[in-house]
Order: sequence, then C-alpha cells, then structure tokens
Amino acid sequence: MAATLVDLTHQVTTAMPVYPGDPAVLLEPALTTATAGVNVLALHLGSQSGTHVDAPYHVDVTWPTLDGLPLERFTGPAVVADLRGLEPRTAVTPELLAPALERCGEGSVLLLATGWARHWGTDAYLAHPSLTPAAAEAIVAAGVRTVGVDALSVDPTPDPGPDDRAVAALLADLTDEHDGPDPAVEESTLAAHRVLLGAEGGGVIAENLTDLRALLEAQEAGRPVEVSLFPLRLVAADGAPVRAVARLG
Repeated sequence: MAATLVDLTHQVTTAMPVYPGDPAVLLEPALTTATAGVNVLALHLGSQSGTHVDAPYHVDVTWPTLDGLPLERFTGPAVVADLRGLEPRTAVTPELLAPALERCGEGSVLLLATGWARHWGTDAYLAHPSLTPAAAEAIVAAGVRTVGVDALSVDPTPDPGPDDRAVAALLADLTDEHDGPDPAVEESTLAAHRVLLGAEGGGVIAENLTDLRALLEAQEAGRPVEVSLFPLRLVAADGAPVRAVARLG
C-alpha cells in the first residue's frame, strides 16, 4: 500500500479561534499586483495561533526556547491514544492512557485523539478533556517528549465567563464572598504543561491538531504512522505555528 500524507493543520484565517486572551489573527494584503506587481500578505498573529507547538519557555523563562530544541523533538513515529467519547472537561488519567503508553518508546510522538476538533470554532471547543498531572507524569515516564492533541490545550481551558464586564465583576464578587477560590484560576496553572515541557531535555506540546480519525484507523490496521510538527524558526520563542502532517505507511 502506498504511503498517504494527512494534513493535521487548521487553516490560518482572519478572526480564527485563539486561546482566550491571545492576539487576534489578521491577514490582509500588504502589496498587490495592481499596485506593486506582486501579491504579499501582512500577517498579525500570536506564537500560539492555530495549530502550533509549545516550547518549554512557554511556561518558564529559565527553560529552553523553541530554537534551543533539537529537530528530533518535532517528528517521529506516532502512537495515537483513542480518547473519543469522553464528556466535556473530562480529566484524562494514567489509566485512560495506559494502552497507548504501552506502545510508546523513546522518540515516540504521543497523539491524544479526543475528537474535539469537531468543535473547532464553537464555544464547546473550550470544554475539551485535559490531562491530569499524574497522566502527564506517566507520559514522561514512558520516555515520551513530544505530545500532540486535537484540542485547544492539554490543560483545562478556563471558561471565559460572561461577555458583559459588569456581570463578570458581580459574579467574581459573589465567588469571593461565598465560594472561595475561583476554579478558573486554579485551572489556569498549566500543571500538565509544566510536567511535559519540563521533562529532561525539554518537551514539546502540539495543540489544535485537526481530526485524527485517519491515524487511528491506520494504527488499528497495523500501518505505521509518522508525524511531523516542524515550527517556524522563530528566535527565542515560546512556540510557533506548524504545518502538522502525518505519514501513513
């Protein structure tokens, strides 16, 4: 059977979904054939826009930046964990990952197939499953240094709350008075990020991958799966957009 290439990358478009608080994405003509004889786009986007990778520097300024990581971190044989069918905001435990981790070895890229790519562009995309710190530790213990997910983050994404600032402020006051610490603040500690990215030698996380069903089907059929997640070569960066591609043998 001939090898098949599968694009795992969301299109980069103006006003595309981004993590709450990240820079908005804008693509607009900088030059046109009508005025300059060539077409050139001007791009405004964040390092975490669209399908991207995180470097250790993303969560700790003392850890390696993107350009300090070896190219081997961005490619390798993939093992796909089938996590489809989970409820929103499910905590993914080591037990749920055990079948996939048994197949992992040094140099493996672990891909988490939650099925959440189907919610891209909707509010439901923020309510994705996420790794517990114990699950992240189990991944590192299995020798994995590169993890990808078809969702916004490997950690819980806080609910952005009401658009109305007055309502949001009132709810915050009520929480302070009656409910103790805000769960959204507790969720924003990026515990799984810190475990995965802080692994010996530096880890990499790829987020916002597209539908991983074709990879699961290939894996179930015994076909080898390889993945490439090469980022833009940004200097001293916390991460960068990638063109994520899988090769199915």
